[in-house]
Amino acid sequence: MAKINLRPWREELRAEKQKRFITTLLGAAIVAAGLVFLWNTDMDNRIAYQESRNDYIEAASGKLDSQIREIEQLRKKREELLARMEVIQDLQGKRPVIVRVFDELVRTLPEGLFYTDLSKTKDRLSIEGMAESNSRISTLMRNFERSEWFTNPNLTNVAAADDRRDGYSDFNLSVSQTTPELEEEESNQ
Repeated sequence: MAKINLRPWREELRAEKQKRFITTLLGAAIVAAGLVFLWNTDMDNRIAYQESRNDYIEAASGKLDSQIREIEQLRKKREELLARMEVIQDLQGKRPVIVRVFDELVRTLPEGLFYTDLSKTKDRLSIEGMAESNSRISTLMRNFERSEWFTNPNLTNVAAADDRRDGYSDFNLSVSQTTPELEEEESNQ
């Protein structure tokens, strides 16, 4: 007798193939989901790493900006200090000159004449004073001409004084101040 298999083997084979297909499909989906998860995690890590690098660069840039501002402030302070030092050195160098100028003012002052006001603008001295006579003012101007420390005397005004100062005349005079040592050095060069 021939053996006849009445079992639905085709249906079982189809069911088994379908089961394998679904299992393979689920496995592929799980692997794909795992790969997507790994790729997403890797991208998140890369983004986080780049953001940390950007934060570090911004922090370093902020430090450098503050250091640049500090350097600019130090440069300004340095310039101010150098300017102060220059003024101080200039004053130290001119200290004996001022003493000599006042000494020369006294030496050139003839008797019967006195100063009421002295002012200086750059190298020009303005002198206001009183004199017993005009000849004393002329003598003062000649003394300024002979002096090494003064040149170009210029009399701008002579007027009779008010009644309380009988015989005196008010005068305004300007004279240029020179420094003999500097002129000698310039002529030597």
